[in-house]
Amino acid sequence: MSFIADHIIPDHIAPDSRWFLFLQDFLLVHSTSQSIPVYAELDASRLKEIQFIGYLDATPCYTASVDEANPFEPISIKVFYRQQSCWSRVAGTAWHLLNWDRHTQFCGACGAATTRDGAERVKLCPSCGLKKYPRISPAMIVAVVWESTILLAHNCFFQDGMYSTLAGFMNPGETFEQCVAREVWEEVHIRVKNVRYFGNQPWPFPDSQMIAFTAEYESGKIEVDGVEIAHADWFTADALPHIPPTGSISRELIEWFKEERR
Repeated sequence: MSFIADHIIPDHIAPDSRWFLFLQDFLLVHSTSQSIPVYAELDASRLKEIQFIGYLDATPCYTASVDEANPFEPISIKVFYRQQSCWSRVAGTAWHLLNWDRHTQFCGACGAATTRDGAERVKLCPSCGLKKYPRISPAMIVAVVWESTILLAHNCFFQDGMYSTLAGFMNPGETFEQCVAREVWEEVHIRVKNVRYFGNQPWPFPDSQMIAFTAEYESGKIEVDGVEIAHADWFTADALPHIPPTGSISRELIEWFKEERR
């Protein structure tokens, strides 16, 4: 199944259209199958912040918020997103767009209430003409390797002693390769070389696009910044710490390292 994003609202709401409903930051699904509800199952009067988001194959998909879960089961959007199914990827898009809509109710330049433009997915200010498109924040994430080890770090905001690859947001005027080198230096005082593209993943929490790289150690001794990174070290493939769950590109980088060193 393939998803095609679209902002042109269909002429009518099909009974079998899928609805990605959110109660705060929980997605509502059927309790037994964890499938996405269809419109025929919903009380339309409960739906708020409705947006059309596109088609999964030929099935129209919408997102909306509600005030109560019944009769569906709430599941963490991050947990559902990591399942890496076609439905979870669309759920990520729905969550991204719902947050964009919530955070652009008013113009950031003059404070006037914004309106939606039917011609494209953008919020318009009728007062000053400012346009606000859905925000996408590019960030790099990198697996730094040195001989038979990989550099992993424990972020101050991680729970349960988890370690992951280093990551950070781009600065204006940077290339991705420059961002990799700067972030690694700022966080652990390591210089890297041979930065190579690995892959990418939308990460809608709230609006990131994670661009993944691999890199090789060049010089330096680990010195964590103590602000974002609490601890970092070199780990072998057979002695890894607690790492991120499947479904994230950080885990893909670590699995790549394990395969390379096997």
